Amino acid sequence: MLGIHSKQKTIESFEIVSLRKFGMRYAAEYEIVIKTNQAEVSEYGIIFRQGKDERRLERRAVVGEGEILNLLNACKVLSWDGFHGKHPAGVKDGTMFSFKATVNGGKTVCADGSQNFPKHYRDFTDALNKMLALGEET
Repeated sequence: MLGIHSKQKTIESFEIVSLRKFGMRYAAEYEIVIKTNQAEVSEYGIIFRQGKDERRLERRAVVGEGEILNLLNACKVLSWDGFHGKHPAGVKDGTMFSFKATVNGGKTVCADGSQNFPKHYRDFTDALNKMLALGEET
């Protein structure tokens, strides 16, 4: 078995995955947590109230753990670790993101950027939106 400090090439387990997207007039957060061989995928709207961010559940779906593991590996999320996408020169607006995942028994994967995303980022967000479209809205 590989240790958490080794150069693992695949994600074999996860505890939590969080992706926050924000722009000039909106903020949202996707969160994936494991619940007994099932993954709960949630989308929260972020509102600023009384000086702090407050999450409001908008959509939720329950999918198989394997479906999320396949997605994380297909999108090569391990390679995102340490990604910092600087805002492109001359671009006046855009979307910023912050990504954090705890995988493989404690390894943390972190990435962030401003209108500059790691490879397969859009594949990842598109897949989450498809899952959520089949789930329940609140």
